[in-house]
Amino acid sequence: MKTIAIIGTFDTKGREFKFLKDLVEQRGLGTLCIHTGIYEPYFAPDVSNAEVAAAVGEDIAVIAQKHDRALATDVMSRGAEKLVPQLFAEGKFDGIISVGGSGGTSLATPAMRALPIGVPKVMVSTMASGNVSQYVGTSDVVMFPSVVDAEGLNEISMRIFSNAVNAVAGMVENRIDIPDSGKPLLAATMFGVTTPCIKTAKEYLESQGYEVLVFHATGAGGKSMEALINAGFIKGVLDITTTEWCDELYGGVLNAGPDRLEAAGKKGIPQVVSVGALDMVNFGPWDTVPEQYKGRNLYPHNPTVTLMRTTVEENRGLGKVIAEKLSMAKGPTALMLPLGGVSAIDAPGQPFYGPEEDAALFEELRRGIGPNVELVEMQNNVNDDDFALAAAKKLIELMK
Repeated sequence: MKTIAIIGTFDTKGREFKFLKDLVEQRGLGTLCIHTGIYEPYFAPDVSNAEVAAAVGEDIAVIAQKHDRALATDVMSRGAEKLVPQLFAEGKFDGIISVGGSGGTSLATPAMRALPIGVPKVMVSTMASGNVSQYVGTSDVVMFPSVVDAEGLNEISMRIFSNAVNAVAGMVENRIDIPDSGKPLLAATMFGVTTPCIKTAKEYLESQGYEVLVFHATGAGGKSMEALINAGFIKGVLDITTTEWCDELYGGVLNAGPDRLEAAGKKGIPQVVSVGALDMVNFGPWDTVPEQYKGRNLYPHNPTVTLMRTTVEENRGLGKVIAEKLSMAKGPTALMLPLGGVSAIDAPGQPFYGPEEDAALFEELRRGIGPNVELVEMQNNVNDDDFALAAAKKLIELMK
C-alpha cells in the first residue's frame, strides 16, 4: 500500500491534521503520522514527538518544561530533518504533506528538503504567497497557499486541505518510473540573453552521448546546480552564464549567494566557465529599481524584470571575484571569453553594447586567474555558434 507521511504539530493543530489523515485514508492510502509538537497530541501518532526529539539527542519532557517556543521549534525541526529521511530510506512512506503557519512551515520543510528530489512533498502554508526560498531551498517542495490561516476547519480551509491531499496523493499514486539513461549528466547555466549559446552547446553535447541539465541563472537556478554538483550527480559543468554574481555584488534580486562558482572546483569536476550576462544586474518592475540607480542605463526586459548595465568599475569587481573562485578549483577548469559581447544585448546596435565595460572585465580576469585555469579567448559574441561549439568541445576535452 502506498503511504503518505503527515508531519506536524498534532497538539496545537490536531483537528486539522486528523482531517488530513482521514482524507488520505479515504483514498485507500496508508498514513504515517509524525508528531512534532511538544505536548500531548490530539490523536495517536505513528512516530511520537519523543522519537523526533531523541533523533538529535534531546528529551521531549525537558523541552516541554522550558516553555521556550524557539528552542522547541529548533529541536523538533532538527529532529525531523534527521529522522524523516531515515524513515523514507526504510520504505515507510512514499510522499509527505504538512500544514502550518510560519512556525509549522519552519518545522516541516527542513525534513522535506532532506528527502531525495522526486519524492512528493506538499507544504500547505500561510507563507506560500511570499518569498519561499528559505523553505524550499534547492529542493522540489511544493508550497501550497492556505489562503486562510491554518487554524481550525472551515469551508475554505477544508477545500484547500482537500486539494492539497489530492495533489500529494495524485503524485504518489501516479508516480512514473523514469529509466536511467545511463548517460553522464552535465550541468549548464542559461539566461534569456544566452539561450542561443546553450541551445547549440546542448545539442552538440547530447549528440556526443551526454545528458544536459539546464539551470536558469536566476539565483535559485545557480543554487540548485551547485547543490546537485555537491551531491555527486554532475560529471561536467558548462557554466556559461555567471550573471548571478552581478546581483550578488550590486544589489540585484537574482543572486545565488557568495558560494556560487565553488562546488565544481571543490569537487574537482571539469568545468568550462564564461561571462554570460555579466553586463546586467536584475531588478523587478521598473518602479522597484533602487533610487541610486535611476539614472543608469536601464532596460525593461519584460514587465516584471528591469535590467541595469554594469559599469567599468563594476566589471572589474566581477572579474576579480570570478578569477578568485576559479583559481580555487581542484579540477580541470577553462575560462572562455567571448570578446564580441557577453549577451544578446551586448552587441553592436543593442542597448547594453559596451566594449569598454567588457574590456575591463576581460582584463581583470586575465590578471586574476591562477595557473590552474586555461584561458580561451574568441572574437565571437557569446551566442555565436562557433563560441557555443568551442565551449562544448572544450568541456568534453576536459572530461577525458
